[in-house]
Formats: sequence, C-alpha cells, structure tokens
Amino acid sequence: MVRFQLKRNILLIKMNDTFFFKEELSLLMIYMRHWLRLGNRLILKSNYKILKKILLLSDTHGHLDSKIKNYVKQADEVWHAGDIGKLSILDELETLKPLRAVFGNIDGNKVRLQAHEVLSFSCEGVAILITHIAGYPGRYTPKARSLITQYRPKLFICGHSHILKVMQDKTKGHLHMNPGAAGISGFHKIRTMLRFELSEGKVQNLEVIELGLRGALSNAVDGTD
Repeated sequence: MVRFQLKRNILLIKMNDTFFFKEELSLLMIYMRHWLRLGNRLILKSNYKILKKILLLSDTHGHLDSKIKNYVKQADEVWHAGDIGKLSILDELETLKPLRAVFGNIDGNKVRLQAHEVLSFSCEGVAILITHIAGYPGRYTPKARSLITQYRPKLFICGHSHILKVMQDKTKGHLHMNPGAAGISGFHKIRTMLRFELSEGKVQNLEVIELGLRGALSNAVDGTD
C-alpha cells in the first residue's frame, strides 16, 4: 500500500511491502520531481520491491505475428535467444520494447552485427547468461560449459533445439531455460515462449505461452539479412 501524508509543504510517502512495475515507479518519480521543483520537501519511506516482466522467445526464423507482439507489449523487456531470421524482426521488436538478443546459426551478417553471440548481464539482482546453442544440463556443449564456468550465471538461457525446457541444474547451480520456438519453421508442433518476473535476485511467476500449432513452413530466412 502507498500512503501520502501532507504536512504544510512536506509530502511524506510511505510504501510498505508493495510491488511496483517499472512504469508505475516511473510515474511516481515524475510526481516526486514536480513536487520538489515547487520548492517543497519530500520524505520517502519505503521497502518496496521492483518487478521486471520478461518475455523470452527464440527461433522466430523470420516470423513475427500479432500473437507474439501482443505478449511483447505486456513485457518490460524482450529477450531473444537466437535464430532470429531477419533483421526486420529485431527492428520491429525494438520499436515495441527494450530488446536483448543473441544471434543463432541461421542468422546472416546483418543480424550478427546487431545482435550478440553471448550476452552476460545482471537484471534485478539475477546474473543472466544467454547464447543460442548450448544443450541442456548434463548435456551441455564444451563451449557452453566454458561460458558457464566463466560467468557463473543464476539463469542460463539458450535456444536452437526448438524444445521448450526449464530445469534446475543442481551441479552448476543455475536455472536453465529454453523457450522452444516461436516461429513457424522447424519440426516443433507447438509454438512456445516463456515469460517470468525478476525481483530481488529471484526468478518468479514463470509461465509457458503456447501460440498454437506451427502450421505450414515458410521462407523464414531472408538471405539478404
């Protein structure tokens, strides 16, 4: 709960055990800055927690439809685990939400110039490592094992297999995620993505998103990209 208390020119804001999404916190900051510009005082007492909503997808292979974009609009950030397929996919996603992306084995030079081979970063206290080809716990590729040893992530993400998989790697000490394939090219039957929230060093509220049957194949890779 957020409580506002006004005493003369002093605004007291109390926030107790409250979860904020990024856009809500940004709006609160705008109000606070305006109050201070008027020459007033502000006291902020808080133990709030910030939630960041993540949409994780992979293996679009040049396909981005309204179903995917609907979930993109609900997220704070979008992470793509490779085999993007076309540069236009990255461009369109970036117009909708902040994007982090790695390229995959089918991606051409233009996509590789805009995406990364490996991403290592921290988000809301969670150490993240993303690459396209990695395998899975107990069956990691040599390169993936090396990256895990180097970066020691709390959340390790890959794509490539078109098989949705979420499992705890007790040996390496991280959570492994593969969102499956969101595109319509490949052998998978169901198009899938994952979404979850990050807060205070924890991954929570994980959901599997099913986009429906893969359907017919398409010319999913634009060779000019």
